[in-house]
Amino acid sequence: MDPMAEIKASFFVECAELLEGLEEGLLQLQDGDEDPETVNAVFRAVHSIKGGAGAFGLEALVHFAHRFETVLDEVRADRLTLTQDAILLFLKAADVLSDHVTAAREETSVPSGKSDNTIQELEALLDIDANESNLPEAEVVADFSPMMLSLDLPQNDAIPPIGTQFRFITREGLAESGNEPLFLMRALAELAPFQAEIDTARLPDFDNLSPSKTYVDWTLKSNEHVDQSDIEAVFEFATDLCEIVFEEQTQIDFQNNPQIVHPPQTEHRETEQQDPQIVTDSEAIEPSKTITINEATKPKNLPKQPVSTATVRVGLDRVDRLVNLVGELVINQAMLSQSLSEIGLVSNTSVASGLEEFQQLTRDIQDSVMAIRAQPVKPLFQRMSRIVREAAEDTQKKVRLYVEGENTEIDKTVIERLADPLTHMIRNAVDHGLEKPQTRKQVGKTEEGTVVLRASHRSGRVVIEIEDDGAGINRPRVLKIAQDKGLIPEDANLSETEIDNLLFMPGFSTAKEISNLSGRGVGMDVVKRAIQSLGGRISIQSTPGQGSVFSISLPLTLAVLDGMVIEVAGQTMVVPLSSIVETLTLAEADVQILDQGTRIVQIRGSFVPLLDLAEEFGYRDAGAYPENAVVLFILAEDGERYALVVDLIQEQRQVVIKGLAETYGHVPGVAAATILGDGKIALILDTADLIGNAGHTDQNKLSLAG
Repeated sequence: MDPMAEIKASFFVECAELLEGLEEGLLQLQDGDEDPETVNAVFRAVHSIKGGAGAFGLEALVHFAHRFETVLDEVRADRLTLTQDAILLFLKAADVLSDHVTAAREETSVPSGKSDNTIQELEALLDIDANESNLPEAEVVADFSPMMLSLDLPQNDAIPPIGTQFRFITREGLAESGNEPLFLMRALAELAPFQAEIDTARLPDFDNLSPSKTYVDWTLKSNEHVDQSDIEAVFEFATDLCEIVFEEQTQIDFQNNPQIVHPPQTEHRETEQQDPQIVTDSEAIEPSKTITINEATKPKNLPKQPVSTATVRVGLDRVDRLVNLVGELVINQAMLSQSLSEIGLVSNTSVASGLEEFQQLTRDIQDSVMAIRAQPVKPLFQRMSRIVREAAEDTQKKVRLYVEGENTEIDKTVIERLADPLTHMIRNAVDHGLEKPQTRKQVGKTEEGTVVLRASHRSGRVVIEIEDDGAGINRPRVLKIAQDKGLIPEDANLSETEIDNLLFMPGFSTAKEISNLSGRGVGMDVVKRAIQSLGGRISIQSTPGQGSVFSISLPLTLAVLDGMVIEVAGQTMVVPLSSIVETLTLAEADVQILDQGTRIVQIRGSFVPLLDLAEEFGYRDAGAYPENAVVLFILAEDGERYALVVDLIQEQRQVVIKGLAETYGHVPGVAAATILGDGKIALILDTADLIGNAGHTDQNKLSLAG
């Protein structure tokens, strides 16, 4: 790969991280965060994107980021009040900035109207005449004006005898790239107080002045020692557009220096706000005039720069290979343990001790590798914030998104494939789940609807829920639509759950008219297939007038899991350990049969439905339990307990997940398979699917009994 192309690709990866931080900061401000550090973090994200874009000549991106950055700078300088309307506009601007980054990466363009309209809205916050501010980025050249940096200084009581001094020599193209000396010096002031001496020897007369060039240089001095590498980092994105020459420095008397420039008078302030590109005669620059850059020249309460953690970006295929190799290591370790067990190895021998250490080491390696592949759902959830904003704007609704459990980890490939179905469901929640503001007000709700997106680990699976506080599902209407479309018979008698599941039928739609957003049910069959392709399930809970909850349950496909190895009618199977609450030896007196034939088991005064795995899979007749059978109490996703009857518990061990979907498709009640220590293949059970299919297992028997 071309080195420049590789650097550019790294820049876009960094942009994605900066955009995530930008949106996170804005959402914190929307939730009432008043910490100035949050505002500064938002500003730095935009500034960093602009600086990098300037280095690659991405003019459209630089132009928009500069306008956005200018408004944010007013906020952090306490010259612009941060209202909820302003934050909503900043979120919109962040979306447009993201579009510019995507367009720059894909070498396309953002519609000019969308970008220009957002710029006008941003500048309206500052009461700037849009006609005067629509200048090309190359025309921003006033950063060398002393009036923009000349501020009073705090006293410095402890100045070291030797400090830091360097020359900041500008080159042609610095202004065009968006690397403004003002912002560079503000970033420099975060390291230490600096005094800047302006060299205007190259400044031409007014007739020969070009707005696309920078004519001044600076000598910057500080009585504090600053590492050269830290200074170079400030000018990182302007390396090819300027020259930094370090010199020896002796002590400066900041307090008594007669060349300190004081703040401009009030009458000059108005001129600066109206047109910062114009320098009046009373503000003409004199050669060798000095200004000082320190804490007074930047917004207050800037945070200390966080210590970054070094990272290495590795291709996903390499991680997959490492995961597979660790899986094979676990299998070989299990086979070795099985072989030593068969020969009757005494537990206190050196070989047995070495094997235990090997097992622990294998476990540690497996945990470390899985941590590489597992990723928090936070980036995915942050993308949904934009979906909510756009959907709310299209439907003219007021919507607030709340996120819970964003640090829940899931396999990276699952996250990538979950983006499209989750986007569709979020749009549906806003479009058809929530009522119009006036309708909500009439029924006693707040005008602003809420959508909650949450993730959690539950019963060995990852559960993602999309909840809204809207009107809920209109089941009579859903039933009638399904009947009118011929999807179900006219005389069909369906339960509430079965009516809700009609939304997932191909061709079903509750939308009365075509719009930019999908109606609840439009394409939901596609969503369901996408979830099932990941080994997951989707379910609905809805209360009329109160809202709906769509739950997506996904397996932890991280290649290795802790399981309970069991035996059922001579077949070896594995139950995920995380789904088992407790175990109990089954006594015949504990089993009771209800009128409809349902068997239950009593435990500590409560009754739990009883399922015989051998019967469910068609291996034996109902009620033919073996002597000393064992019951596994399983906690279902809805919090209810169920009892699974098995013949025998063999052991608890780590097993390697081998997917079956690509070869056999979806097998009811089976999540995957594994290879045991003796080389045999065992099925890994999907307990939630077993519970959901209980009593409807004819297809199961056909697919497994043979």
